[in-house]
Amino acid sequence: MWQVYRAALQENGDVYHFHDPELASVGMLLKARGKKVVFDIHENLPAQILGKTYLRPALLRRGVARFAAMVEKLAPRVFDGVVIANPRVAQRFSSSNVIVVANYPSLTMIDEAPVVARESDRPVVVYVGGLTPIRGICELVDAMDLLHGSATLWLAGPWLSDAFHAQCMARPGWRYVQYLGYLTPMEVYGALKKADVGVATLHPQENYLTNLPVKAFEYMACTLPVVMSDFSYWREVFEGAAVFVNPKDTEAIAAAIQYLLDHPDEAKRLGETGRRLVEEKYSWEKEADKLLKLYAKLLSETS
Repeated sequence: MWQVYRAALQENGDVYHFHDPELASVGMLLKARGKKVVFDIHENLPAQILGKTYLRPALLRRGVARFAAMVEKLAPRVFDGVVIANPRVAQRFSSSNVIVVANYPSLTMIDEAPVVARESDRPVVVYVGGLTPIRGICELVDAMDLLHGSATLWLAGPWLSDAFHAQCMARPGWRYVQYLGYLTPMEVYGALKKADVGVATLHPQENYLTNLPVKAFEYMACTLPVVMSDFSYWREVFEGAAVFVNPKDTEAIAAAIQYLLDHPDEAKRLGETGRRLVEEKYSWEKEADKLLKLYAKLLSETS
């Protein structure tokens, strides 16, 4: 933290914007130096911490979650601006210096990304993101086994651990999986453009129930139909662009994927609806102006 603080001072910036809650202390030190500081809250942080099973014992998780909730509560009073990525999370705040800037994908970047090569004509199902049990990776690999080779699963992202990677590789469905590694954003978009179905079957952890998966918007921007968890909030946002399933029901996941592969016209309709929704509401191009206006306001106060 001390190194971060020293580096921040060397920049001598007019506005500092941080999004790691661990840096709240650095933000407060910068405030004490008269700097303008913005705190960025990506998601329901207390709920996210409660889902971090590696924090043991459970009593420790609850303690850290309570501390995170306290930091969030104090943030609008301490910092000059608070940016929240999720409208549901923003409902917990009433301060005038809190704004919602959703973490939607950039259509400009996506449209500029070159399409990657595909080794075969077999349909491709794709998942991009953290490869962990609560992201539904085990169920997804098992669903590929139920599809008996009618599609290949592309996985891209960091593994929770080598042990979990090995566990997935030992499952029968792994023979239909191609691990693409950790990709740059442009490489991700290039892969999505070449896929047929996007998947976001995250488990019903509290943080996910009120959060919006960026990967789903990226799938939609690439005109992919989406198979995703049947959460009420997700239905509100993604209805018309996705097929909803119980994320712990392997057979339901496999059936939804097979349905889209067997009904290309319906898959195309869902993909086109998703792309239209991103163009109209869910792109970074639509959100960026909110952040620029906040910066302009803070900069005018420093001049």
